[in-house]
Amino acid sequence: MDAKVTWRGRMSFTGTADTGFEVPLGASPQVGGDNDGFRPIELMAVSLAGCTAMDVISILQKKRQEVTDFEVNVHTDRAEQHPKVFTRAVVEYHVTGRGVSEAAVLRAIELSSVRYCPAQAMLSQVVPISLRYFIYEDRGDGERQLNAQGEYIPAEE
Repeated sequence: MDAKVTWRGRMSFTGTADTGFEVPLGASPQVGGDNDGFRPIELMAVSLAGCTAMDVISILQKKRQEVTDFEVNVHTDRAEQHPKVFTRAVVEYHVTGRGVSEAAVLRAIELSSVRYCPAQAMLSQVVPISLRYFIYEDRGDGERQLNAQGEYIPAEE
């Protein structure tokens, strides 16, 4: 895979990769930017969320789970000093559906974590990542009820 960023002036760039899609990159006015795009470090968190989200929803669909809404949130703590690397990450899976199995959600998270998600595999080599899940029953009309929550903890090798 190849990627590139093209300077657009001041602290504004456009990022692209093999797919041809573009993403704006920018910086805050405090460092000479125009606040007109993602910060590159933000994209690392988005990459982690997107990578594992695609795995987990695909696995849940294959397991014929009736998912009506799905969201993955990533929270990162960062070092105080430059280069302000991630020091910890928490991934939260919010699964809403009808009769969604906790075992199916745990297995999907496990498979993403240990087998499929390259973003998680790379980042977990340098920063601790916690994996939490929340399963909600879809009650219709936009209402939902929390049915289960927990943390996926990998088995010791």
